[in-house]
Amino acid sequence: MLQNNSILKSKIDQLWNKFWSGGISNPLTAIEQITYLLFMKRLDDLDIKRISDAEFTGEHYTSKFDGEFTIPGTKLKVDKQTLRWSHFRRMSADEMLSHVQLKVFPYLKLLNGDESPFTHHMKNAVFIIEKPALLVEAISTIEEIFAEIEKDANRGGQAFQDIQGDVYEMLLSEIAAAGKNGQFRTPRHIIKLIAELVEPQLGNRIADPACGTGGFLLGAYQYMVTQLDKNRRNLEPDEDGFIRNSVSGLLTKEVSDILNDSLYGYDIDVTMVRLGLMNLMMHGVDTPHIDYKDTLSKGFTESNNYQIIMANPPFTGSIDKGDINESLKLGTTKTELLFIENIYNLLKMGGTAGVIVPQGVLFGSGKAFIEARKILIEKCELKAVISMPSGVFKPYAGVSTAILIFTKGGETENVWFYDMKDDGYSLDDKRSKLEGFGDLQDIVLKYKNRDQNGESDRKKKFFFVSKKEIVADKKYNLSIGTYKLDMDDEVEYENPILILEKLNTMESEINKELIELKGMLG
Repeated sequence: MLQNNSILKSKIDQLWNKFWSGGISNPLTAIEQITYLLFMKRLDDLDIKRISDAEFTGEHYTSKFDGEFTIPGTKLKVDKQTLRWSHFRRMSADEMLSHVQLKVFPYLKLLNGDESPFTHHMKNAVFIIEKPALLVEAISTIEEIFAEIEKDANRGGQAFQDIQGDVYEMLLSEIAAAGKNGQFRTPRHIIKLIAELVEPQLGNRIADPACGTGGFLLGAYQYMVTQLDKNRRNLEPDEDGFIRNSVSGLLTKEVSDILNDSLYGYDIDVTMVRLGLMNLMMHGVDTPHIDYKDTLSKGFTESNNYQIIMANPPFTGSIDKGDINESLKLGTTKTELLFIENIYNLLKMGGTAGVIVPQGVLFGSGKAFIEARKILIEKCELKAVISMPSGVFKPYAGVSTAILIFTKGGETENVWFYDMKDDGYSLDDKRSKLEGFGDLQDIVLKYKNRDQNGESDRKKKFFFVSKKEIVADKKYNLSIGTYKLDMDDEVEYENPILILEKLNTMESEINKELIELKGMLG
C-alpha cells in the first residue's frame, strides 16, 4: 500500500493543501480536478511507452498525439503534440493555464471519439482551476508524486500499479467525507485476493455493479495481463505476496481488443464514473465500459450477462421501494441484500462471483436475510465464506466483513470457511504494513487445494461445513462463529506431591515467622 510511504503521503498532503488554499475546498471536486491532472500526466507517459513498445515488437500503434485537434466551437487547429503533459509543463504560468483550459482539457473530453462512454460522461466535466500559480504548483507536486511512486514500485519489484486509486485513497483519508453513502475504496490487497480466488480469464465478460473508481475491474485486468505474460515467473512477489504485472506492451492488438471489451462497471455517482473511466484508461484499457446506472433500479434491465463479477457494493442505506427493479424479489430495501440477488441475476449460468458483504448478511434473522442466503445455498454452489477482521476497511469504517465466493447454478455440497485474522496490515486507522503477508497467501493456497485436504477440524482457521448442517435450522446461517470450535488452552498442572511439599514448606515458614513475631511482642 502506497499510503505507508511517508514521503508520498507528505506530497499528497501538499497537493491537498494547495487546492484548499487555492479556493477548491469541496473534497470530491478537488479529487476530480487532481484526477484530471493525473490523467494528463499518465496519458503522456503511457503513450510514450507504447510507442517504444511498438518499435520493439513491430506492432502497429497510433499515438494519441498524432495529427491535429480542432478546438470545439472554433476552426482553430492545434498540433496534438503540444497537448502532451511533457510539452505544456514547461510553459509560463499564465500561458500554461490558458493552454490547459482551452486546448488540453477539451481534447481530453473528446479523447475516445464522440460515441464513447468516456466522451459521454466527460461532456459536463469542467476544469475549474483558475489560478495560474495553483496549476503550476499542482503540476510540480504531481511530477514529484509520480517520481516517488516509480521509486516505490521499483523497490517492491513491481510494475507501476494502481496510481490513481492509491492517490485517490490517500486523498480520501484526508477528508471527513470518506466513506459517505457506504462508498469507500476496497484495499488493493483484498482486490488481488478476490481476483486470485475467482480467476478471471481472457474472453470473460467481467462486471462490477457498484464499481466506484474501478478498482475491481482494474484488479481483474491486471490479473489477466499477468496470466498472459510468459515471463511472469521472473517477476518478484509484491508486498502482499501476489505476482502482478501492470500494462504489458507485449500484448498483441487482438488480445488488447479482447481485454478492452471485457470490463463493465456501473455506478450511481457521475464523479465516480469519470474517475473509474480515467483509472482504467491510465492503465492501458483504451475503451472501458463504465456507465452511470443504478443497477438496483427499474431502469436497469441486464441479466445473465457475465462470467465473472467482483464487487464490494454499498452496505449502508436503502433504495426507494418504488424504484426497485421488478426482478429483485427479496422484499427488502436493504442494498446489501438486494445486491446479492442482483449479482446472482447478472451472472451467466456457471459464472462466478467474489463479493464482499457485511457480517450481518451472514446471520441476520429477518426474512430477506434468510432468503438471500437461501439463494447462495440452493441456487448456487457457495464455495467459500472468508471472514475478515473488522479493521480491514479502516480508517473509513470498522465494520466486520466477509468475502463470498459462489458459482451460479452449481450444487452446494460443502461450504469452505476461513477465519482471516491478519491481512498483513495493522488493524488500526494507520493500516501500517506488517512483516509477511498475513493470512492472504495461506487463503489462496488452502482454497485452491481445499478439495484435496478434506478439512473437518473446526478448531483450525479453515474447515468445511456440509449443506445439510447449514440448512438444518432453516435459517441458512453462514456465520463462521456458529460452526467454529474454540481452541481450549491446555493447562499443565504440577505433580500433586510437589504441590503438597510446597504447601508444607510455606506452612513451616509461616509458623517460624509467627514465633519470631510473638518473641518481639513478648
